[in-house]
Amino acid sequence: MNKSHVLCQYTSKFGFTSKLQEMMCLLAQGNVFEECENLLAEFLGLNVSAKQIQRVSEYHGEELEKSEKKYQEDTPDKPEVPVVSEDNEESVYVMIDGSMIHTREKGESENKWKEIKVGRIYSESSRVLVSKNRTEVTNSLYVCTLGKKDEFFNKFEPYVEPYHRKIFIADGAKWIWNWVEDFYGDSVQILDFYHAVEKLGTYAGFAYKDNTKRKTWLEKQKQRLKSDQVEDVLEDLRKALAKINEKTETGKALNDVIRYYGSNIERMKYGSFLKNGYLIGSGAIESAHRNVIQQRLKRSGQRWSIQGAQRIANIRAYRIGNRWEEMISVIKKAA
Repeated sequence: MNKSHVLCQYTSKFGFTSKLQEMMCLLAQGNVFEECENLLAEFLGLNVSAKQIQRVSEYHGEELEKSEKKYQEDTPDKPEVPVVSEDNEESVYVMIDGSMIHTREKGESENKWKEIKVGRIYSESSRVLVSKNRTEVTNSLYVCTLGKKDEFFNKFEPYVEPYHRKIFIADGAKWIWNWVEDFYGDSVQILDFYHAVEKLGTYAGFAYKDNTKRKTWLEKQKQRLKSDQVEDVLEDLRKALAKINEKTETGKALNDVIRYYGSNIERMKYGSFLKNGYLIGSGAIESAHRNVIQQRLKRSGQRWSIQGAQRIANIRAYRIGNRWEEMISVIKKAA
């Protein structure tokens, strides 16, 4: 490393200025560490090893985790959590989902898949129409936790609390809806429409071997669901179950649909939701997993320590969530 380089002078930590540490974090949240090393050498003429970049970025990712803890404190000087809307009457969408990443801890001989939970919050006004049937969200807040659900909810709750009109959209995961019912039971709750249809599709694949008949049947059920006829759909499914062997693949798939719908029937009033102008799909949280998690943490051959994955996910969540100024403040304080 060139010690005479201006970005390596007047430092108190790591031997790098806070600006260079910011560059390392910026590069590390979007690229593998070896590529970060190459980019710094190519554009700045600095010979900084991939290991050094990893050490610096993970350090600041841990500092972010510590700063997140302050939002959870019950003290008078607790900092105000950033918000996506200042308007108490504006609808704010809250979405949660989990996906898996490969991990390997020290001493472990095998790789393990572990779930990283992601929460996304955005306001109705941040949805921008980009084509006839497509919108994009211009501003969101993200929270990521590679750990147990209670750890995630402790971290996520301060971000959810400020809003008066909350709309929760998720798949049928009980751990999500149990939390919503316990703490936000009077909020709008919507079961992702596409997961609901996917369950029907699995059953239809066994029940209707003819493609045309299957597509026709599925389209009819979709329209019924969008007309607030979920109770009628469920009743028909129960009648169909009474006529078949429940132990067959068809019977098992049908039982699964009935269970899924029966557990979420009040969250499936899609006609009413659409009339109120609400979204009925959770595509935004699936997009968050791709953009925040998978594009960095699920590249070919990658294996993460639990701490390393959490720290880089923190930095990436701040970057994708337009919170880089907060990231800079954390680096300056630590540097």
